[in-house]
Amino acid sequence: MSHSVPMTKESYEALQEELKRTIRVERPKVIQDIAEARAHGDLSENAEYDAAKNRQGFIEGRIQELQDKLARAYVVDLSNLKPDKVVFGATVTLYDTSNEEEVSYKIVGEEEADIKLGKISCTSPVGKALIGHKLDDSVKIKVPAGTKEYEIIEIKY
Repeated sequence: MSHSVPMTKESYEALQEELKRTIRVERPKVIQDIAEARAHGDLSENAEYDAAKNRQGFIEGRIQELQDKLARAYVVDLSNLKPDKVVFGATVTLYDTSNEEEVSYKIVGEEEADIKLGKISCTSPVGKALIGHKLDDSVKIKVPAGTKEYEIIEIKY
């Protein structure tokens, strides 16, 4: 996959920090663990060695994954936007007309989405439906449970 991925500045910085920590702390630690396990002798029956080598494989894979995500990231600058329209990176507060409850979502890239944290993907049905709408708009969204109707009551960046 070589297409660029939209990402918030916060998520981009968090990925950079994870990459630094993985390279500077976790990688040297696992190399040290392998050296210590190797010093214990017979590698064919050395569970510590096997575990350290598996951990090394995981760490190297994570480093490659993080480097790929950062290389493809397109950081969306929200500083010059006016909160009059729902766009990528906006936090939208919605009024659910069926159960009369409010819910807030931040519209983020696929890599950042986490519904438990109130972050939905810009490619999800709800994210796609909200983008481009303005304050006080009524939006009907097809979801797996049927059709939901929301009213946009707040947009902020």
